[in-house]
Amino acid sequence: MKQSSRSTQARINIAIDGPAGAGKSTVAQHVARELGYIYIDTGAMYRAVALHMNRRGISPDEPERATEEMNQLQVELLPGEDRQSILLNGEDVTELIRTPEVSLQASKFAQIALIRETLVHMQRQLAERKGTVMDGRDIGTHVLPHAEQKWFLTATVEERARRRYVEWQGKEQITMEQLIKDIAERDHQDATRAISPLKQADDAMLLDTTYMSIDEIVQRMVKQANSILDGE
Repeated sequence: MKQSSRSTQARINIAIDGPAGAGKSTVAQHVARELGYIYIDTGAMYRAVALHMNRRGISPDEPERATEEMNQLQVELLPGEDRQSILLNGEDVTELIRTPEVSLQASKFAQIALIRETLVHMQRQLAERKGTVMDGRDIGTHVLPHAEQKWFLTATVEERARRRYVEWQGKEQITMEQLIKDIAERDHQDATRAISPLKQADDAMLLDTTYMSIDEIVQRMVKQANSILDGE
């Protein structure tokens, strides 16, 4: 990870929101690396919760059981040079949480108030010292409403499905048609949930990534961050 020459006081928090498959996590990791910041994958936290609940046989339709089970759950994010590792009660579940099933379940468990409150509290604590890049679906609107830089990434459903298809090739047996259906369902769940629905913050910059490379997106974000830090 690059080490920033700026002091802690000069650092900012960057919030990146958007629907599934918009490129948030990949972009956030690269931006954090360029700036020497800490990357916080909030989606992985919800996925870890979903994996734990599935293992315990707890459904998103059982909010009381799920809420009680949160007392038995510990999620840790460990930053690394090339990726961030996710520990669930001490077990590395970084790869186990990257499946279509866990992805859909994560969105459903995220609608349970206490689960969301617990993870949001953790996320805010991680960002207290500044110098973080955090991605999710309600970062700019709810988790870090005072983040100095906010982005809302989007892309067509077809392009987001294509990216997931490439990502999961060789790992999951799934068709493009099913991915398009799953992503559309995830979009609906995220946008219509009662608690912190997916939406663009009023002061966030909208960026359609459909025809953009990762490098183009990252460089635009880093340039904007440096402009803020330089007081331009």
